[in-house]
Amino acid sequence: MGFFIETLIGGLMSGMLYSLVALGFVLIFKASGVFNFAQGAMVLFAALAMARFSEWFPALLGFDSKLLANLLAFAAAMVVMVIVAWAIERLVLGKLVNQEGITLLMATLGITYFLDGFGQTLFGSEIYKIDVGLPKDPMFLLESTFQGGILVNKEDLYAAGIAAALVAGLSAFFQYTATGRALRAVADDHQAAQSIGIPLSRIWVIVWSVAGFVALVAGVIWGSKLGVQFSLSLVALKALPVVILGGLTSVPGAIIGGLVIGVGEKLSEVYIGPMLGGGIEIWFGYVLVLFVLLVRPQGLFGEKIIDRV
Repeated sequence: MGFFIETLIGGLMSGMLYSLVALGFVLIFKASGVFNFAQGAMVLFAALAMARFSEWFPALLGFDSKLLANLLAFAAAMVVMVIVAWAIERLVLGKLVNQEGITLLMATLGITYFLDGFGQTLFGSEIYKIDVGLPKDPMFLLESTFQGGILVNKEDLYAAGIAAALVAGLSAFFQYTATGRALRAVADDHQAAQSIGIPLSRIWVIVWSVAGFVALVAGVIWGSKLGVQFSLSLVALKALPVVILGGLTSVPGAIIGGLVIGVGEKLSEVYIGPMLGGGIEIWFGYVLVLFVLLVRPQGLFGEKIIDRV
C-alpha cells in the first residue's frame, strides 16, 4: 500500500505539471478559437530567456545574489513574452481575423518553427540550467505507518503547489473579471464581440501575454527539473492528450485531465509495464484519449457545440 500511495502521489504531481502546459492551449483556444501548436515553442523560448538572463544580469550589473538574478531574469523574460505576444497579434493573427480555423492553425505552426529558430539564434543552442532554489532532495512521509515511509521529491511537491496556485488564479481571472468575460465573449464570436465594442486586437494581446506567462512558469519549472534544451518543446506533446481529455475550452478540464493522465501513466507503467515490456508511460495518454473521443468527442468537460444547418 505504501508503494501504491508513493506512485499515486508521483502521478498527481506529474499531472499538475502537464496541466500547467495544457493551460496555455486552453487559454488561447478559449479566448480566440485558435489551437495554438506554438505553446511548446513558447515554453522553450521563455525558459531560454529565463536561463540566459539569469546568467547575463549578474555579469553585466556586477552582483552575486542568486535571488536578485532570478527576479530580474523572470521580469525580463516576462517582458520578452509580452513583446512576443504583441508581435504575434500585430504581424500574424491581426491579419487573419475571421479566417478559417485551419488557416489560424497553420499560422501557429509557422510561429512554432520561427520561435524555435529565433530562440536558438538569440539565446544559443546549448543546454542551460535554471536554478530558482527548488529543493531537489527527497523526503519520507508516514514512516510510522508504512515500512520505509513514502518517498516524495520536494521539487515535485513545490512545483505542483505553484502549478495549483496558478491554475486557481487563472480560473478566478476568467470567471470574475471584466477582462476574463471579454475573453470568453471573443471566443464565442469574434464579430459579435467587435460589434459591442470589445477591441479584438487588445484582447488577443492580453490572452497571448497570459499564455506567455503560463509558458514562462512552466518553462522555469520544467527547465529546473530537466535543464533548458530544445527537447523541452516536446513537453507540449505530453500535454496534448490532457487538453483533449479535459476539453479544449475548460480550465478545470485541463487540471482534471492532467491529474488523470499523470496518475494513469505512473500506475500503468509500474503495474502493467513489466508484463508488456515497459514503455506504457509514453503512449498511455494517447490511447486513453482515443477511447474517450469515441464516447465523448468534446472531452470530459468541453462544450458540446451544435450547429444548425
